[in-house]
Amino acid sequence: MTIAEFKTACQTIEQDYKNKLADVKTSVEVEELRVAALGRKGALTDLLKGLKDFSIEEKKEAGPLGNALKASLTVAFDEKAAFFAAKEINDELNKVELDLTLPAFPVAKGHRHPLSVAQDRMTTILAHLGFEWAEGPWVEDEKHNFDLLNVPLHHPARDAQDTFFVDTKMPLVLRSHTSNVQSRYMEKHKPPLRIMAPGRVFRNDSLDATHSPVFHQIEGLYVDKNVSLADLKSDLTAFMKGLFGDKAEIRFRPSFFPFTEPSVEVDVKCVFCQGKGCNVCKGNGWIEMLGAGVVHPNVLKNCGIDPEEFSGYAFGMGVERLAMMMLNIKDIRAFYENDVRILKQF
Repeated sequence: MTIAEFKTACQTIEQDYKNKLADVKTSVEVEELRVAALGRKGALTDLLKGLKDFSIEEKKEAGPLGNALKASLTVAFDEKAAFFAAKEINDELNKVELDLTLPAFPVAKGHRHPLSVAQDRMTTILAHLGFEWAEGPWVEDEKHNFDLLNVPLHHPARDAQDTFFVDTKMPLVLRSHTSNVQSRYMEKHKPPLRIMAPGRVFRNDSLDATHSPVFHQIEGLYVDKNVSLADLKSDLTAFMKGLFGDKAEIRFRPSFFPFTEPSVEVDVKCVFCQGKGCNVCKGNGWIEMLGAGVVHPNVLKNCGIDPEEFSGYAFGMGVERLAMMMLNIKDIRAFYENDVRILKQF
């Protein structure tokens, strides 16, 4: 045998056994093919026996070719064997309903997100005050998000810089408050009404320490005969003291909202600085918690309720802002960044 013939034989053996290897169906066939190629009586062993007839110079050239062939076939056989080994394990696992990716016992217990904790505490207090849970759509028409609530077309809240508009044939918006729940509820129910409307809302705000374009809100609505601002003040005072304790200091300031008249802002003395002034309360010692007021007669009329017979009050608050006060969190972004070191504290 010449060196040229040896080279050709090496190439033939390699190609032949790799072709056969591609067609095997089991790991047993892989081992049988390995023995046929690399065993004591295998094709490569038989080929290498011919090296004894070569000169020293020819052996220096042929030896590396034989070693390279053996290495190449060994890698091919090992990869195919590993494939079938993994396949056999997976086939066995598929026969049993067992998820091996689950953590071992004892399983660590999860816990609720701080926003869920805060919202549940707030809605529980409102439930004790007689409010029932109500919900509505996140994507809303302008009628229920603005028109029925006495928000005129020229109001800044309806501008593109404040509201996310949905690009559809029918004008739709991502609700900018849960007041849409109030308008829908008043359309379908007759007084007396006493509801709370928790849910996610959307506004075109920048994300900073106290603002987010997506946040959570709880609104309340009470409509009955002879409901006044005194009822509003009494219930909101009870609500705030339920959240922050009997020593919480609360103040009501005159304000303006198109859906209430008269309107008020409700502030709580800053729990971070005890009223001395800090970056959270922006130096004035108080944090604005919510807006409220007596339901505007136009809103009642728009929703089919006679304002001559019934009156009511409404209020709206951000869950995140109240949660920051309750849990002593100074940056609203901590709720959304999923830092376990922060979340596990609650």
